Amino acid sequence: MFALLRNSTAKLAAASVECRSLSSVVPKVNAKDFGIENEPILGYAKGSQERKSIENELARLSSSCTEVPIVIGDKEFKTKDVRHQVMPHNHSHKLAKFYYADRKLLQEAITKSVETQTKWDRTPIEERLRIWEKAADLMAGKYRQELNAATMLGQSKTVIQAEIDSAAELIDFIRMNAYFLKECTKYQPISENPKVTLNSMRYRGIDGFVAAVSPFNFTAIGGNLAYTPALMGNSVLWKPSDTAILSNWTIFKIMREAGVPAGVVNFVPADGPVFGDTITASPDLAGINFTGSVPTFNRLWRQVGENINNYKNFPRLIGECGGKNFHFIHPSADVESVVTGTLRSAFEFCGQKCSACSRMYVPESLWGKIKAGLIEKRNTLKIGDVTDFSSFTSAVIDDKAFARITSYIEHAKNSSNLEIIAGGTYSDKKGYFIDPTIIVSKDPLDKVMRQEIFGPVLSIYVYKDADIKKTMDLVNNSTAFALTGAVFAQDQKFLEEALETFKMAAGNFYLNDKSTGSVVGQQPFGGGRMSGTNDKAGGPHYILRWTTPQSIKETFVPLRDIDYPYMRE
Repeated sequence: MFALLRNSTAKLAAASVECRSLSSVVPKVNAKDFGIENEPILGYAKGSQERKSIENELARLSSSCTEVPIVIGDKEFKTKDVRHQVMPHNHSHKLAKFYYADRKLLQEAITKSVETQTKWDRTPIEERLRIWEKAADLMAGKYRQELNAATMLGQSKTVIQAEIDSAAELIDFIRMNAYFLKECTKYQPISENPKVTLNSMRYRGIDGFVAAVSPFNFTAIGGNLAYTPALMGNSVLWKPSDTAILSNWTIFKIMREAGVPAGVVNFVPADGPVFGDTITASPDLAGINFTGSVPTFNRLWRQVGENINNYKNFPRLIGECGGKNFHFIHPSADVESVVTGTLRSAFEFCGQKCSACSRMYVPESLWGKIKAGLIEKRNTLKIGDVTDFSSFTSAVIDDKAFARITSYIEHAKNSSNLEIIAGGTYSDKKGYFIDPTIIVSKDPLDKVMRQEIFGPVLSIYVYKDADIKKTMDLVNNSTAFALTGAVFAQDQKFLEEALETFKMAAGNFYLNDKSTGSVVGQQPFGGGRMSGTNDKAGGPHYILRWTTPQSIKETFVPLRDIDYPYMRE
């Protein structure tokens, strides 16, 4: 793949002598060269220490209902609007009790945030880096299994999906964003004669407050949305998802223990529209850090636009809104890689990943083999309780998701253009269980091929080998999204062509790999079009969206003249 990317950029390199000479002189370095590495993923083999630890923590958390307060500054609040987080795989079991903040409390949180921001922004970067490193150590050690167990029970992730998310990815966000900030501070502007004038740059928070609206599906995203702006000197109102309360509350407690002062991040579960209306009406809104649906992000953006004349700053808007991610299969593809990669991408965590493969395009010449492989291997997948370590996946998140996803399955059952070749059954009697479902569509523009389903449903269109160009156009133009995509092919020339043809079709693009699984520091994540603002969380540029830099010029020689020498000739 690296060879392909080098070939694809060769023309650009050749077009600039300066660029070529720089690339030959500047050593190619990465975070690992400076001692920064991704958090290792534990294996949870039977009899291992981590297996014993997670089993103990699962038993502890499931034996009680944890009470989670609203936290503003150093004060805890409980309102009459009481809610519960249940286990999706056993929805009669209440896991956490929490409270909704009303408009008055949200306004109090805004006041506290604005008051705290000025003080927090004066905290030296070295001190913030120390806090973040301590937090990462706590997450990697003392609280690792509490984070994982809260995610497994509250969001119905299997142990490996939780380990990847609420342990490794969360730790990577905390450690690597701190590393990226440290590296940023190394840059200073040119000072031609430092004895006369010295130029410098410093990174400030944005005066006001940042609103972080986080989703249920990745615990790590909640931590990143709330605490990366905080790292950069901002104060935050964090609205966690109702269905990820316990894991997000655990993050909040860890960051406070690590040393984040009260009021820097305020934990305020709330009704979505009430939260949105309140934050966008405040003149102190400095930014919104959002992951969720397109309609919700559009609503927030529209409200900001309507109130634009009232704000102290132009609010920063960062949004990641999902996708209709594709696997495009070329006739030269390795069939086994296609089958394995597609099933993992489509059905791990019930397809409730923004990057999950939701549509696939398969040539007629390979369809027989791919169809047989998909059905055979799909039939081996066990769907069950997350505490059963043989389960491949578990329940979808709640009753709303269950109703939405199953409506697409019913649509497939009632359409002459669609055929369910595997799955299609579901039950919400105990948990919100949906059998991984594979649909073949005769119509490439049916809604199962265009709309985000966000569940364990894979839609497939079989194209004629001769229509490959036309089908590639369909991939580009049949949906509003452009988050992730993958191409499977052994034909090197086609891979080069696909890299250009699908340039705008995906913010994260994979060659001979599944469309899921981006790793912090390795594949910065985000997409364009209606998938979001593509600010690439997990990369070095993301932190810069949450700072308002200041350029400083110091002059050490007194100014004496008004005119210029040539004027005296």
